[in-house]
Order: sequence, then structure tokens, then C-alpha cells
Amino acid sequence: MNAAAHLPVPDNPLWYAIQTRYRFEKKVTAHLQRKGFETFLPLVAEVHRWSDRDKRLNALLFSGYTFARFDPASWSRLDLLRTVGVIGLIGFAGQIIPIPTKQIDDLQMLLSRKVPCALHPFLRVGQRVRIRGGCLDGLEGILDEHGEKNLVISVESIGRSVAVRIEGYELELI
Repeated sequence: MNAAAHLPVPDNPLWYAIQTRYRFEKKVTAHLQRKGFETFLPLVAEVHRWSDRDKRLNALLFSGYTFARFDPASWSRLDLLRTVGVIGLIGFAGQIIPIPTKQIDDLQMLLSRKVPCALHPFLRVGQRVRIRGGCLDGLEGILDEHGEKNLVISVESIGRSVAVRIEGYELELI
């Protein structure tokens, strides 16, 4: 049995973005799970229509990326980097960049509620707000009022954003 299957869980592991080879996101995520990593691969349900049928598929929200939670100081980082299909961990100036847990939690909540969402041009600056009440209570992001009223959740380390329409939700400034 692979010793990595029983990774020690650090007191406060952090989330990191992993860049994968083209069309290897699901394979990398499955390999990491088998190695004992906590992973998150953001998928959205899409309906593909053909002339004779409709089919629901789970499409990647962020093509080329998956996420894992681990302690970067442990030996598990090397095990992760040796996974087939992994290009590397996302970082800057030679340092890997953790993703705030709140960003991952918000993405997981949004996707688990099956609220329609879509990719959005990356936003770094704007009025930060939090939804109060409803199925998205506590969701935080940047308010985008160009056209439809949207809440934009950005994952800075990969420069990607996703937006959800928030008409009818009560908002509070952060």
C-alpha cells in the first residue's frame, strides 16, 4: 500500500491551485484523492443539445486547474508534484500562493446550491459585498452592476472569476 494514502493532516492545511495538462483536470484530481489529498475540482452542469437528444454534462469551471488542500512544508508536496498530469503549483517569484479558504468555501457553496453561474472577466478591484439571507447567505465577492447585477467571486492566484446574478438578494458592504 502506498504510504501517501494516509497523509498526516496538518492543523490548518491551506488550499493551493494546481495547473494541469490539457484535459487532465479530472484525472489529476482522482489521482490526488487516491493519494489522500483533499481536493476540489469546480464543475458546472451544462446541457448539450444534439438534434436527437439533450445530455447533461459536468463541465470544468476553470479549465487547466484543480485545487488541493495540504501543508506545503510536508513531504506531500513532492508527492503531489509527481502526480501524472500535474504541471505545477501556482505561485509567484518561486513561492507557491495559498488560496484563502473563504474563496474555496464560497465556490463550493455556490456550486453545491446549483445556482446558475458563468465565467466572468477577472475582477480584482471593486465594492466588496456579502449576501444576507437566502440560499447564498454569507457568499462574498465583488459587486458588478454593469448590465445585470452580479456577484463576482475571483480566485486571484489563477486570475479567474465566476459571476452569479443576485437580483432580489439583500447585500451588505464589507
